[in-house]
Amino acid sequence: MADPVIRRIRKEGQNLLPLLKEIVQQMHDNPEVSLKERNTSRFLSEILEKEGFSVDRGICGMPTAFDARSGKGRGPKVALLAEMDALPGLGHACGHNIVAASSVGAGIILARLLRQRNTGGSVHVVGCPAEEMGFGKARMVERGFFDGFDAAMMVHPSSRRVVDKGYLALRRMKITFHGKAAHASAYPEEGVNALDALVLFFTSIGLLRQQLKEGIRLHGIITKGGTAPNVIPEETEAYFYLRAKTVEDLETLTERVKNCARGAARSTGCRVKTRPVSYTLKPMLINETLASIYREGMRSMGLTEDDVPRDRNLGSSDIGNVSHACPSIQPLVPISREGKIEIHTHRFREATVTEGGFAGALEGAVLLAYTGFRVLTDREVRRQVKREWRSRNLS
Repeated sequence: MADPVIRRIRKEGQNLLPLLKEIVQQMHDNPEVSLKERNTSRFLSEILEKEGFSVDRGICGMPTAFDARSGKGRGPKVALLAEMDALPGLGHACGHNIVAASSVGAGIILARLLRQRNTGGSVHVVGCPAEEMGFGKARMVERGFFDGFDAAMMVHPSSRRVVDKGYLALRRMKITFHGKAAHASAYPEEGVNALDALVLFFTSIGLLRQQLKEGIRLHGIITKGGTAPNVIPEETEAYFYLRAKTVEDLETLTERVKNCARGAARSTGCRVKTRPVSYTLKPMLINETLASIYREGMRSMGLTEDDVPRDRNLGSSDIGNVSHACPSIQPLVPISREGKIEIHTHRFREATVTEGGFAGALEGAVLLAYTGFRVLTDREVRRQVKREWRSRNLS
C-alpha cells in the first residue's frame, strides 16, 4: 500500500501538471543564457508570489537570483533549487526547464501541505542563475546563503532514473604565453614565438594524461593562436577544464598543469601566466539519508532505479559547492525511455517538451516534495541527515 503522504503529494502534483507543462514549455521557447535570465526569473517568481510565497529578488548580488519562501520563519527549512539558464546556441539542452518546473512544483506542494497541517518550518524555492558558468550557486555558497538549511535539493533530467549520481570537482583555467612579435620571414630571429610555447604545452598535457589517476579529466582548447601567418605570435592562450574526484587531487593536478606551462615557457623563452576562471566547483557530497528517503517515495510510486555505474560519465556542477554547505541531493529523472540521449544536444532539448519530459518534471516535483516533507516534519530524520553531513565534511 502506498504511503498516504505520497498519495496526497501525488494528487497535488497531478493538479499542478498543467502549470509544470507551462513552465517547461515557456522556458524551452524563451531560453536565456547565464546571468541574463531576466524574463525567466520574473516568470518563475511571479508564479510563486501568486501561491503566497514572499520573494526576495537580486539575492547575493545577482539580479536574476531570487529566494521565494513560504512558511513560518522559525524551525527547519528546505531549499529547492530552480536552475534557469540555457546554453548559448542550444537553448535548454541541459534541461534546466525541467529542473525549474520540478523545484517550483515541489515548493508549491510543500507550501500547501505546511499550511494545511499548520506545520512549522519553511520551504524556499531558490532561483539559481548561471549554472552553466559554474557561478550562481557557488556565489550563493560564498555569501553564506545556504548556511542553516536542513537540506537543499533539485532533480536533473536524464535518460536514466538514478538517485545518487555524483559530480567531479572542477577548476577552469586560462594559460597565456607572452613572446615577442617579429616578421616571420624577414626577421624571424628577432621574435619569441608564443605559439611554439602553446604547442609544447599541449604536447606536455597529452603526455601527462598517461600518468593521471582514474577519475581525473583534463581537456582544453586554443582560444588565441596568433594573428597572421607572417607574424610570429606575440601572445597565445588556452582555456582548460581540470576535473578530479577530490579537491586534493584537483590541487595536485593544477600544480602539474602549471608545471607543464612553465616548462613550455622556459623552453621557448616566453613568459607564462595562469589564472583561474570563475569559482572552483567542489565534488558532490551525496547525502545518503536524503537519498534513502527519496527512494522510499519512488518505491511508493512503483518506480525502480536504473542499474548504471555511479562512477562513470561524470561532469561537474555548482551544486557540489552547495553539498559542502548543507545536506544535498540531485537525483536524475528520466525524460525519455527510448534509448540513451545525451545532454547538451538538440535531441535532449526537444525531449524536454514531450510527454516524457512533462512526466519527468512531475516525478521530480512529487519526489522532492515528499523528501522535503519528511525533512520538515520529522526531527529524527533531520538529525540523521545533519549527522551524516557533518561526518562526510569532516572526512
